[in-house]
Amino acid sequence: MRAKSRTEYSILNILAGVGGYALSVILSLVNRMIFTRCFSQAYLGISGLFSNILSMLSLAELGISGAIIYALYKPIAIDDREKIAALVQLFGKAYYIIGTVIAAGGLALLPFLKLIIGNQPDIHESIYLIYVIYLFNTASSYFFSYRSTLLVAAQKNYLVTGLNYIILCIQSVIQAAFILVTHNYIGYLLIQAAFTLIYNIWISHVAVKHYPYIKEKHVNGLKKEERRALFKNVKDLMYYKVSGVLVNGTDNIIITFFSGLSVTGMASNYTLLINTLNTLLAQVFNGLTASIGNHNVLSEEKSKYEMFTFLNMINCWIYGWVSLGIYFCCTDLIAVLFGHKYILPDVISLILALNFYVSGVTNVVGTYKDTMGLFHYGRFIQIFTAIINIVLSISLGKICGLAGILLATVIARSCTHLWYTPYVVYKYGFKKKPIEYLWMYIRYLIIGGIAFIICNSVFYYVTGNPFKTLVLKIILCTLVSNCVYIAFLYKTKEFKRLKSYIKVLWEKIQKKK
Repeated sequence: MRAKSRTEYSILNILAGVGGYALSVILSLVNRMIFTRCFSQAYLGISGLFSNILSMLSLAELGISGAIIYALYKPIAIDDREKIAALVQLFGKAYYIIGTVIAAGGLALLPFLKLIIGNQPDIHESIYLIYVIYLFNTASSYFFSYRSTLLVAAQKNYLVTGLNYIILCIQSVIQAAFILVTHNYIGYLLIQAAFTLIYNIWISHVAVKHYPYIKEKHVNGLKKEERRALFKNVKDLMYYKVSGVLVNGTDNIIITFFSGLSVTGMASNYTLLINTLNTLLAQVFNGLTASIGNHNVLSEEKSKYEMFTFLNMINCWIYGWVSLGIYFCCTDLIAVLFGHKYILPDVISLILALNFYVSGVTNVVGTYKDTMGLFHYGRFIQIFTAIINIVLSISLGKICGLAGILLATVIARSCTHLWYTPYVVYKYGFKKKPIEYLWMYIRYLIIGGIAFIICNSVFYYVTGNPFKTLVLKIILCTLVSNCVYIAFLYKTKEFKRLKSYIKVLWEKIQKKK
């Protein structure tokens, strides 16, 4: 069978990720709507609480998977089966230990659950039984899913995401039907636990089927220097893992403290929509990660840099376009979905759009930092981001409320990741002057600014009921912003490369017809 090219793997990974995620979002939304009609708000609260507790326990993973994936790129590229088997088996041992630690730590928290929860919630079932099911769901994954890392590193992420979304979709349908008929919450959770177990066993079987040699018992272990390099990368990634929780998990606590639960709930409607967009776009770039890693291993410096500038153009273009959509369309979308009483001032939409752009515009440069193995550089940067974010959120929250807290995140990321990650990749990865990236970034920022001014002028005349306004704004924002980007970029090498890829893809589609 002919081996697939990097482009074919990337397309498969992106299609599986985006298509599967879009379908799962729709089914999950329907599931959630049915859930809220069958159970009280306390069940949603207990679900969120236990998920947060277990996500904190999952910090035991400490970035091991990222380090293993990077270590696998070269052996996969040169088909070094013994090294691949050794890495996967080492990863398996590490995950067995982590799964055990999470299970033990989770069980140790059982006596303290009532202290954490406080007053008895409006729940008929045992909170201890519910917690144990959640704990099983989290801990059991570590005993099976580690082999899926090999599929990701081998550019076969489409198998991992495809199987995951197939299971999620079937699970959502069965859970929705079950609670409609029985209104039984424990049964609802057990269905989720069963399907999680089925997925983990299934994906483990698929990995062994594609790479049967990873189960060989007599495999030489990694050399001492290889283990040392691997553990060094794990240590460097650990700082990102821990401090990332502080960056992304503190805003709601501070919003609630300064502005109350009602404002937190209103803001969560906006962040829910934005997080959905973020996850959807993440599927695209997750689908490219392994191919970039493979390209970095096998290609010359010039080729690596040309691929980077091409992908960076696509990334800045997409995030510029979607950020404009968030600012101009978010308010109307909230009005359509939840009603006018949930609308926040336009400044909130603007800050959220800025945060979306600042966090997303470095996607490609961050991917190159990881796939080049530059984990050591900037290992403390996320900690600085977290500290700046918390200090400014408290300070600005006192002065400006919700807007100040959200703006603090934009400032924190702009002061750290926005400039430092490109600096590391250019200086230590490409061996180029970081100012080259700065000019590139400014160019895309100016193009986005021009698109913003034109959209703002056009939308001044768009009025009517929220639904019609929303549809019209989405269409106009898409047309205006993309036309502006095309007008400024069509003569660049990166745009010509994009046209050539589209041409080749079109010819392949025509041949298949």
